[in-house]
Amino acid sequence: MRLVDRASLALFHKLDPEHAHGLAIRALQTGVVPKARYRPSPRLATSIGPIGLASPVGLAAGFDKNAEAVNALAGCGFGWLEVGAATPRPQPGNPKPRLFRLSEDRAAINRFGFNNEGMETIAQRLAGYQGSVPLGLNLGANKDSGDRAADYVTVFKHCAPHVDFATVNISSPNTERLRDLQGADALRALLGGVVDARAALKDPRPVFLKIAPDLSEHELEDIARIAAEAGIDAIIATNTTLAREGLSSKHAPEKGGLSGAPLMEKSTRVLARLSTLTDLHLIGVGGVASAEDAYAKIKAGACAVQLYTALIYGGIGLVDEITKGLDALLARDGHISIAGAIGSDRDRWLG
Repeated sequence: MRLVDRASLALFHKLDPEHAHGLAIRALQTGVVPKARYRPSPRLATSIGPIGLASPVGLAAGFDKNAEAVNALAGCGFGWLEVGAATPRPQPGNPKPRLFRLSEDRAAINRFGFNNEGMETIAQRLAGYQGSVPLGLNLGANKDSGDRAADYVTVFKHCAPHVDFATVNISSPNTERLRDLQGADALRALLGGVVDARAALKDPRPVFLKIAPDLSEHELEDIARIAAEAGIDAIIATNTTLAREGLSSKHAPEKGGLSGAPLMEKSTRVLARLSTLTDLHLIGVGGVASAEDAYAKIKAGACAVQLYTALIYGGIGLVDEITKGLDALLARDGHISIAGAIGSDRDRWLG
Protein backbone atom coordinates (compact mmCIF):
# COMPACT_ATOMS: atom_id res chain seq x y z
CA MET A 1 0.00 0.00 0.00
CA ARG A 2 1.29 3.44 -0.91
CA LEU A 3 2.15 5.92 1.84
CA VAL A 4 -0.58 8.32 0.72
CA ASP A 5 -3.14 5.50 0.91
CA ARG A 6 -2.05 4.61 4.44
CA ALA A 7 -2.35 8.24 5.50
CA SER A 8 -5.82 8.56 3.97
CA LEU A 9 -7.06 5.40 5.63
CA ALA A 10 -5.65 6.46 8.99
CA LEU A 11 -7.57 9.73 8.70
CA PHE A 12 -10.80 8.02 7.66
CA HIS A 13 -10.55 5.59 10.57
CA LYS A 14 -10.60 8.49 13.02
CA LEU A 15 -14.04 9.46 11.73
CA ASP A 16 -17.47 7.95 12.23
CA PRO A 17 -17.66 5.07 9.72
CA GLU A 18 -20.69 6.33 7.81
CA HIS A 19 -19.29 9.87 7.66
CA ALA A 20 -15.99 8.48 6.39
CA HIS A 21 -17.82 6.51 3.74
CA GLY A 22 -19.58 9.65 2.55
CA LEU A 23 -16.25 11.43 2.28
CA ALA A 24 -14.89 8.55 0.22
CA ILE A 25 -17.77 8.89 -2.24
CA ARG A 26 -17.14 12.63 -2.50
CA ALA A 27 -13.42 12.05 -3.05
CA LEU A 28 -14.28 9.75 -5.95
CA GLN A 29 -16.64 12.34 -7.40
CA THR A 30 -13.94 15.00 -7.35
CA GLY A 31 -11.25 12.73 -8.78
CA VAL A 32 -9.05 12.71 -5.66
CA VAL A 33 -8.33 8.98 -5.96
CA PRO A 34 -5.63 7.02 -7.79
CA LYS A 35 -6.49 5.55 -11.14
CA ALA A 36 -5.86 1.90 -11.93
CA ARG A 37 -2.31 1.12 -13.02
CA TYR A 38 -2.53 -2.57 -13.82
CA ARG A 39 -3.93 -3.65 -17.16
CA PRO A 40 -5.46 -7.13 -16.90
CA SER A 41 -3.97 -9.78 -19.16
CA PRO A 42 -6.22 -11.91 -21.41
CA ARG A 43 -5.80 -14.64 -18.78
CA LEU A 44 -8.23 -12.76 -16.51
CA ALA A 45 -11.06 -12.54 -19.04
CA THR A 46 -14.27 -14.23 -17.93
CA SER A 47 -18.03 -13.95 -18.36
CA ILE A 48 -21.18 -13.96 -16.28
CA GLY A 49 -23.96 -15.20 -18.49
CA PRO A 50 -23.79 -13.03 -21.62
CA ILE A 51 -21.65 -10.35 -19.96
CA GLY A 52 -17.96 -10.41 -20.86
CA LEU A 53 -15.46 -9.10 -18.31
CA ALA A 54 -11.82 -8.12 -18.79
CA SER A 55 -11.27 -8.91 -15.10
CA PRO A 56 -13.36 -10.93 -12.63
CA VAL A 57 -12.75 -8.48 -9.77
CA GLY A 58 -15.93 -6.49 -9.18
CA LEU A 59 -17.34 -3.98 -6.73
CA ALA A 60 -20.14 -5.33 -4.55
CA ALA A 61 -23.41 -3.48 -4.07
CA GLY A 62 -23.65 -1.22 -1.05
CA PHE A 63 -20.53 0.85 -1.58
CA ASP A 64 -22.16 3.28 -4.01
CA LYS A 65 -25.80 2.96 -3.01
CA ASN A 66 -27.02 5.89 -5.09
CA ALA A 67 -24.80 5.55 -8.17
CA GLU A 68 -23.07 8.82 -7.31
CA ALA A 69 -19.53 7.81 -8.27
CA VAL A 70 -19.93 5.23 -11.03
CA ASN A 71 -17.79 7.04 -13.59
CA ALA A 72 -14.89 7.42 -11.17
CA LEU A 73 -15.20 3.84 -9.94
CA ALA A 74 -14.97 2.59 -13.51
CA GLY A 75 -11.41 3.92 -13.60
CA CYS A 76 -10.27 2.32 -10.36
CA GLY A 77 -9.42 -1.10 -11.78
CA PHE A 78 -12.65 -3.01 -11.27
CA GLY A 79 -13.69 -5.41 -14.00
CA TRP A 80 -17.35 -4.69 -13.25
CA LEU A 81 -19.50 -2.65 -10.89
CA GLU A 82 -22.70 -3.17 -8.96
CA VAL A 83 -24.47 -0.26 -7.25
CA GLY A 84 -27.58 0.08 -5.11
CA ALA A 85 -29.74 -1.30 -3.68
CA ALA A 86 -32.46 0.86 -5.19
CA THR A 87 -36.08 0.88 -4.05
CA PRO A 88 -39.10 2.38 -5.83
CA ARG A 89 -39.38 5.27 -3.37
CA PRO A 90 -36.59 7.02 -1.45
CA GLN A 91 -36.18 5.85 2.12
CA PRO A 92 -33.88 6.90 4.96
CA GLY A 93 -33.07 3.42 6.21
CA ASN A 94 -32.56 2.52 9.84
CA PRO A 95 -31.57 5.00 12.59
CA LYS A 96 -27.91 5.90 13.04
CA PRO A 97 -25.43 4.67 14.09
CA ARG A 98 -25.81 1.77 11.66
CA LEU A 99 -22.28 1.07 10.42
CA PHE A 100 -19.50 -0.27 12.65
CA ARG A 101 -15.85 -1.06 11.97
CA LEU A 102 -14.54 -4.22 13.58
CA SER A 103 -10.88 -3.38 12.99
CA GLU A 104 -9.50 -6.27 15.03
CA ASP A 105 -11.48 -8.65 12.83
CA ARG A 106 -10.99 -6.81 9.50
CA ALA A 107 -14.76 -6.72 9.32
CA ALA A 108 -17.82 -4.48 9.46
CA ILE A 109 -21.38 -4.70 10.69
CA ASN A 110 -24.11 -2.69 9.01
CA ARG A 111 -27.83 -2.32 9.51
CA PHE A 112 -28.50 0.32 6.87
CA GLY A 113 -31.92 -0.97 5.84
CA PHE A 114 -31.81 -0.13 2.12
CA ASN A 115 -31.26 3.61 2.61
CA ASN A 116 -31.28 5.17 -0.85
CA GLU A 117 -32.57 8.10 -2.89
CA GLY A 118 -35.06 6.01 -4.87
CA MET A 119 -35.14 4.64 -8.38
CA GLU A 120 -35.95 7.93 -10.13
CA THR A 121 -32.78 9.68 -8.96
CA ILE A 122 -30.62 6.58 -9.30
CA ALA A 123 -31.85 5.90 -12.85
CA GLN A 124 -30.89 9.43 -13.89
CA ARG A 125 -27.35 8.85 -12.66
CA LEU A 126 -27.13 5.43 -14.29
CA ALA A 127 -28.18 7.02 -17.58
CA GLY A 128 -25.12 9.29 -17.33
CA TYR A 129 -22.64 6.44 -16.92
CA GLN A 130 -19.73 6.74 -19.35
CA GLY A 131 -17.45 3.97 -18.09
CA SER A 132 -16.36 1.00 -20.15
CA VAL A 133 -16.81 -1.75 -17.54
CA PRO A 134 -20.20 -3.47 -17.09
CA LEU A 135 -22.49 -1.78 -14.60
CA GLY A 136 -25.32 -3.42 -12.70
CA LEU A 137 -27.98 -2.45 -10.18
CA ASN A 138 -29.00 -4.21 -6.99
CA LEU A 139 -32.80 -4.22 -6.65
CA GLY A 140 -34.59 -3.77 -3.34
CA ALA A 141 -38.02 -3.27 -1.81
CA ASN A 142 -39.33 -0.46 0.35
CA LYS A 143 -39.59 -1.32 4.03
CA ASP A 144 -43.27 -0.29 4.22
CA SER A 145 -44.25 -1.87 0.91
CA GLY A 146 -47.45 -3.87 0.77
CA ASP A 147 -46.08 -5.96 -2.11
CA ARG A 148 -42.32 -6.35 -1.99
CA ALA A 149 -42.21 -8.68 -4.98
CA ALA A 150 -43.87 -5.96 -7.06
CA ASP A 151 -41.27 -3.46 -5.86
CA TYR A 152 -38.46 -5.49 -7.45
CA VAL A 153 -40.31 -5.58 -10.76
CA THR A 154 -40.99 -1.83 -10.58
CA VAL A 155 -37.33 -0.95 -10.04
CA PHE A 156 -36.20 -3.42 -12.67
CA LYS A 157 -38.53 -2.01 -15.34
CA HIS A 158 -37.54 1.56 -14.58
CA CYS A 159 -33.78 1.10 -14.41
CA ALA A 160 -33.05 -1.84 -16.73
CA PRO A 161 -32.46 0.32 -19.84
CA HIS A 162 -29.52 1.99 -18.07
CA VAL A 163 -27.62 -1.06 -16.75
CA ASP A 164 -25.94 -4.22 -18.02
CA PHE A 165 -27.54 -6.49 -15.39
CA ALA A 166 -29.81 -6.39 -12.36
CA THR A 167 -29.56 -8.32 -9.10
CA VAL A 168 -32.56 -9.45 -7.08
CA ASN A 169 -31.40 -8.91 -3.50
CA ILE A 170 -33.50 -10.94 -1.07
CA SER A 171 -30.70 -11.57 1.39
CA SER A 172 -30.17 -8.35 3.32
CA PRO A 173 -30.75 -9.02 7.04
CA ASN A 174 -31.62 -5.38 7.73
CA THR A 175 -35.13 -5.16 6.29
CA GLU A 176 -37.63 -7.06 8.40
CA ARG A 177 -38.79 -10.34 6.84
CA LEU A 178 -36.95 -9.67 3.57
CA ARG A 179 -35.12 -12.99 3.81
CA ASP A 180 -38.52 -14.72 3.86
CA LEU A 181 -38.47 -14.17 0.10
CA GLN A 182 -35.81 -16.91 -0.08
CA GLY A 183 -38.55 -19.46 0.71
CA ALA A 184 -39.45 -21.69 -2.23
CA ASP A 185 -42.92 -20.38 -3.06
CA ALA A 186 -42.08 -16.72 -2.50
CA LEU A 187 -38.85 -16.98 -4.51
CA ARG A 188 -40.56 -18.73 -7.40
CA ALA A 189 -43.16 -15.97 -7.63
CA LEU A 190 -40.61 -13.18 -7.24
CA LEU A 191 -38.20 -14.45 -9.88
CA GLY A 192 -41.10 -15.25 -12.19
CA GLY A 193 -42.27 -11.65 -12.02
CA VAL A 194 -38.81 -10.22 -12.73
CA VAL A 195 -38.13 -12.66 -15.57
CA ASP A 196 -41.52 -11.88 -17.13
CA ALA A 197 -40.67 -8.17 -16.93
CA ARG A 198 -37.33 -8.88 -18.59
CA ALA A 199 -39.03 -10.72 -21.45
CA ALA A 200 -41.16 -7.67 -22.14
CA LEU A 201 -38.14 -5.40 -22.59
CA LYS A 202 -36.99 -4.45 -26.05
CA ASP A 203 -33.41 -5.18 -24.95
CA PRO A 204 -33.54 -7.78 -22.11
CA ARG A 205 -30.96 -7.63 -19.32
CA PRO A 206 -29.34 -10.50 -17.41
CA VAL A 207 -30.80 -11.12 -13.97
CA PHE A 208 -28.77 -12.29 -10.96
CA LEU A 209 -29.93 -13.47 -7.53
CA LYS A 210 -28.09 -12.62 -4.30
CA ILE A 211 -28.48 -15.08 -1.45
CA ALA A 212 -27.63 -15.20 2.26
CA PRO A 213 -24.92 -17.41 3.78
CA ASP A 214 -27.22 -18.47 6.62
CA LEU A 215 -29.16 -21.11 4.68
CA SER A 216 -29.88 -24.73 5.45
CA GLU A 217 -28.97 -27.47 2.99
CA HIS A 218 -32.62 -27.84 2.04
CA GLU A 219 -33.03 -24.10 1.47
CA LEU A 220 -29.93 -24.01 -0.71
CA GLU A 221 -31.23 -26.90 -2.80
CA ASP A 222 -34.57 -25.14 -3.28
CA ILE A 223 -32.88 -21.90 -4.33
CA ALA A 224 -30.62 -23.65 -6.83
CA ARG A 225 -33.56 -25.48 -8.41
CA ILE A 226 -35.91 -22.49 -8.55
CA ALA A 227 -33.24 -20.14 -9.89
CA ALA A 228 -32.48 -22.55 -12.74
CA GLU A 229 -36.16 -23.07 -13.51
CA ALA A 230 -36.74 -19.31 -13.60
CA GLY A 231 -34.02 -18.84 -16.20
CA ILE A 232 -31.90 -16.27 -14.39
CA ASP A 233 -28.25 -15.88 -15.35
CA ALA A 234 -26.21 -16.11 -12.13
CA ILE A 235 -26.28 -16.40 -8.36
CA ILE A 236 -24.23 -14.17 -6.06
CA ALA A 237 -23.02 -16.04 -2.97
CA THR A 238 -23.21 -14.46 -0.49
CA ASN A 239 -24.56 -11.42 1.32
CA THR A 240 -23.68 -10.60 4.95
CA THR A 241 -24.17 -13.04 7.83
CA LEU A 242 -25.98 -12.91 11.15
CA ALA A 243 -23.36 -15.19 12.71
CA ARG A 244 -20.87 -13.77 15.22
CA GLU A 245 -18.50 -16.63 16.00
CA GLY A 246 -14.86 -15.85 16.73
CA LEU A 247 -15.02 -12.05 16.75
CA SER A 248 -12.75 -9.89 18.93
CA SER A 249 -14.14 -6.38 18.45
CA LYS A 250 -16.24 -4.61 21.05
CA HIS A 251 -18.78 -4.01 18.27
CA ALA A 252 -19.41 -7.73 17.74
CA PRO A 253 -22.80 -7.66 19.57
CA GLU A 254 -24.21 -4.96 17.28
CA LYS A 255 -27.25 -6.00 15.27
CA GLY A 256 -26.95 -6.20 11.50
CA GLY A 257 -25.08 -8.06 8.81
CA LEU A 258 -21.44 -9.00 9.32
CA SER A 259 -19.09 -8.65 6.34
CA GLY A 260 -15.34 -8.88 5.80
CA ALA A 261 -12.70 -11.45 6.69
CA PRO A 262 -14.82 -13.53 9.12
CA LEU A 263 -17.27 -14.24 6.29
CA MET A 264 -14.67 -15.73 3.93
CA GLU A 265 -14.92 -19.36 4.99
CA LYS A 266 -18.69 -19.43 5.53
CA SER A 267 -19.54 -17.78 2.20
CA THR A 268 -17.03 -19.88 0.27
CA ARG A 269 -18.49 -23.09 1.67
CA VAL A 270 -21.94 -21.98 0.50
CA LEU A 271 -20.48 -21.13 -2.91
CA ALA A 272 -18.79 -24.52 -3.26
CA ARG A 273 -21.93 -26.40 -2.24
CA LEU A 274 -24.02 -24.33 -4.63
CA SER A 275 -21.65 -25.25 -7.44
CA THR A 276 -22.63 -28.90 -6.95
CA LEU A 277 -26.32 -28.02 -7.20
CA THR A 278 -26.49 -25.81 -10.29
CA ASP A 279 -24.84 -25.07 -13.62
CA LEU A 280 -25.65 -21.37 -13.34
CA HIS A 281 -22.74 -18.97 -13.20
CA LEU A 282 -21.72 -18.19 -9.63
CA ILE A 283 -20.21 -15.01 -8.20
CA GLY A 284 -18.15 -15.26 -5.02
CA VAL A 285 -18.40 -12.46 -2.48
CA GLY A 286 -17.74 -12.33 1.24
CA GLY A 287 -14.32 -11.79 2.77
CA VAL A 288 -12.33 -11.15 -0.40
CA ALA A 289 -9.34 -9.05 0.71
CA SER A 290 -6.44 -10.45 -1.32
CA ALA A 291 -5.55 -12.16 -4.57
CA GLU A 292 -5.42 -15.43 -2.64
CA ASP A 293 -8.98 -14.92 -1.41
CA ALA A 294 -10.23 -14.16 -4.91
CA TYR A 295 -8.43 -17.22 -6.28
CA ALA A 296 -9.94 -19.41 -3.54
CA LYS A 297 -13.44 -18.27 -4.54
CA ILE A 298 -12.74 -19.06 -8.18
CA LYS A 299 -11.32 -22.47 -7.36
CA ALA A 300 -14.41 -23.12 -5.22
CA GLY A 301 -16.67 -22.52 -8.23
CA ALA A 302 -16.96 -18.79 -8.95
CA CYS A 303 -16.50 -17.27 -12.39
CA ALA A 304 -16.12 -13.79 -10.85
CA VAL A 305 -15.79 -12.16 -7.44
CA GLN A 306 -16.83 -8.99 -5.65
CA LEU A 307 -15.44 -7.02 -2.72
CA TYR A 308 -16.43 -4.07 -0.56
CA THR A 309 -15.49 -4.31 3.13
CA ALA A 310 -11.81 -4.94 2.34
CA LEU A 311 -11.65 -1.45 0.82
CA ILE A 312 -12.18 -0.04 4.31
CA TYR A 313 -8.84 -1.53 5.36
CA GLY A 314 -6.93 -1.68 2.07
CA GLY A 315 -8.10 1.40 0.20
CA ILE A 316 -9.04 1.63 -3.48
CA GLY A 317 -5.49 0.61 -4.49
CA LEU A 318 -6.37 -2.87 -3.24
CA VAL A 319 -8.27 -3.48 -6.48
CA ASP A 320 -5.07 -3.27 -8.53
CA GLU A 321 -3.23 -5.46 -6.01
CA ILE A 322 -5.84 -8.20 -6.19
CA THR A 323 -6.10 -8.08 -9.97
CA LYS A 324 -2.34 -8.24 -10.48
CA GLY A 325 -1.91 -10.94 -7.84
CA LEU A 326 -4.71 -13.07 -9.25
CA ASP A 327 -3.13 -12.90 -12.69
CA ALA A 328 0.16 -14.12 -11.20
CA LEU A 329 -1.51 -16.97 -9.32
CA LEU A 330 -3.24 -18.21 -12.46
CA ALA A 331 0.06 -18.06 -14.36
CA ARG A 332 1.89 -19.87 -11.55
CA ASP A 333 -0.56 -22.76 -11.76
CA GLY A 334 -0.38 -22.99 -15.53
CA HIS A 335 -3.85 -21.65 -16.32
CA ILE A 336 -4.22 -19.84 -19.60
CA SER A 337 -7.64 -18.59 -18.50
CA ILE A 338 -9.86 -18.39 -15.45
CA ALA A 339 -12.07 -21.08 -16.94
CA GLY A 340 -9.42 -23.70 -16.18
CA ALA A 341 -9.35 -22.76 -12.51
CA ILE A 342 -13.10 -22.58 -11.80
CA GLY A 343 -14.07 -25.32 -9.36
CA SER A 344 -10.60 -26.90 -9.37
CA ASP A 345 -10.39 -26.92 -5.56
CA ARG A 346 -14.08 -27.17 -4.73
CA ASP A 347 -13.83 -30.35 -2.65
CA ARG A 348 -11.71 -28.60 -0.03
CA TRP A 349 -14.70 -26.46 0.90
CA LEU A 350 -17.28 -29.24 0.98
CA GLY A 351 -16.13 -30.92 4.20
